Order: sequence, then structure tokens, then C-alpha cells
Amino acid sequence: MAKVYTIGFTKKTAAKFFGALTQAGIRRLVDIRLNSVSQLAGFAKQTDLPYFLKMICDAEYVHEPLLTPPKDLLAAYRKKSVRWEEFERAFIEVLAERRVEVRIKRKLFAGPSVLLCSEAEPVHCHRRLVAEYLRLKWGGLDIVHLL
Repeated sequence: MAKVYTIGFTKKTAAKFFGALTQAGIRRLVDIRLNSVSQLAGFAKQTDLPYFLKMICDAEYVHEPLLTPPKDLLAAYRKKSVRWEEFERAFIEVLAERRVEVRIKRKLFAGPSVLLCSEAEPVHCHRRLVAEYLRLKWGGLDIVHLL
């Protein structure tokens, strides 16, 4: 059974973040953030992260917009006009409409790969939803949340 890892960078030091990736043997990071260039991202900013991944973890960086939530849905959740349960249902519908299980190649997760988002915990994060959706559609995926 293949493993799909997930991680968020918020509330983590660079040492804890890259240490978790190294310990898990990650070789590819799949960035599924809507806004991967925010100044608030610090060491996880898209312009810097590929360099850090290569130098620290010998891992590659891939940004995959098909796995990001729509801007309006994410904004509604952050403004609390949409509850988590509503966000979850709507985002799963988006994944189905995008047919990500067909359009994303399973080999993207060959070798230890990790889904990156900003949330510190996976419980209320779309990275968990993506991993669970792919497990449901593809089968044979073991999900490991790195903390």
C-alpha cells in the first residue's frame, strides 16, 4: 500500500518542518495551496521552498492547482459564512467536478510524497480532504499526517 503524507507549515519552525520531511524520507512535495506566494508563508513561500527542499531534503517541488480550493469557497470559510461541514461537501464536489482522480497521475505520489497546505492540523484542512478523496477513488493509499 502506497503512503501519502500531508503537512502544514503554520505554527512550525523550519527545523521542525524540514525535519519531519527528512524523517519521513519525502522525495516530492506537492503544494496544494491556493496562495503559495504569500509573504506570510515565510520559509514555505513558493519562490524559496523548491530551493530549501532540494538542499535540505533532496526533494522536488510541484505546485498542483487542481487540488486547491476555489478562491470564493476558501474566502467564505475563512470569513465564517460557510461552516467546515459545508466547505468539506463543496470542496469534495469540486474535486469530483475537476475529475482529479483521472487528471492527476498516481505516479505524482510515487516515492514518498507529501501534500502541503498552510493549516497546522489536518482536521480542518483541505489537504486531508484531497488525500481521503484520492484514497477513495484510487484505493491502496495509506494517509500519514506529519505534525
